Amino acid sequence: MSQSPRPLFSPARHRAQRDRMARLPATANFLAPIIAETLLDRLTMVTREFPRTLLVGALDAALTDHLRATGTDLTIIEAAPGLASRTAAIAVEVDAVDLPFGSFDLILWPGGLDSANDVPGALVRLRALLAPDGLLLGAFVGDGSLPRLRRAVMADGVRSIARLHPQIDLAAMGNLLQRVGFALPVVDVEALTVRYGDWFALARDLRAVGLSSRLTPAPPPLTRDEAAQVAAAFAAQADPDGRIAETFRIVHFSGWAPHPDQPQPARRGSGTASLAEALKPKD
Repeated sequence: MSQSPRPLFSPARHRAQRDRMARLPATANFLAPIIAETLLDRLTMVTREFPRTLLVGALDAALTDHLRATGTDLTIIEAAPGLASRTAAIAVEVDAVDLPFGSFDLILWPGGLDSANDVPGALVRLRALLAPDGLLLGAFVGDGSLPRLRRAVMADGVRSIARLHPQIDLAAMGNLLQRVGFALPVVDVEALTVRYGDWFALARDLRAVGLSSRLTPAPPPLTRDEAAQVAAAFAAQADPDGRIAETFRIVHFSGWAPHPDQPQPARRGSGTASLAEALKPKD
């Protein structure tokens, strides 16, 4: 009898990390308000109401309060049991959520997709939870993020690239949304640059925003010598003023549950204009 493959990420470590994050001051997680503001700005461009909303994650109290103030019937799912109990959320990992199909008109996922063990499965479940013409809107830290940290960690063989957190790129995300049945998928990226005095300040930020490692098995802690090597390699990439500019690439994504009234792409081969004719030089 074959054994189930070991998950890439540890659900237990994920839950513990989120409970620890919830005990930090709200200002410690600098990414949460940035992502929330961007998602809400994009939501204001949609000219319709969403009576029933599912929020994936209960860390951002300001986002929760804003959604409730709109009058939507808000349901929250949260992986961390302690945080879930304090926020009246359903304690469940997003790739294991089991709620009635078609229960929501809007699903917001402000971070965390990149750490789901079953990304396609999570998207399939969320797609099933949306009513026809319902909207999924989310963001996560994606491919190309933290390039200076990754170079520093790999300096002189300190750590293998295989033990670094994998990252999802735009093309993969767009393909995933289409594969699981979302209509009108949109994926784009916004680069955020943060300047640090040293590697230790970056490490504190990564813990505060939930980007520390959840890999399983857990990589061994850095030794004192390894930490010194990483810190020196990170500092070597500093700008002339001594600070190191690190990049967070925020991938935004959206998709709709199909509905007959949505715009439909033209059938392949239905065009009447010739590309060859259009490219001919004009006299």
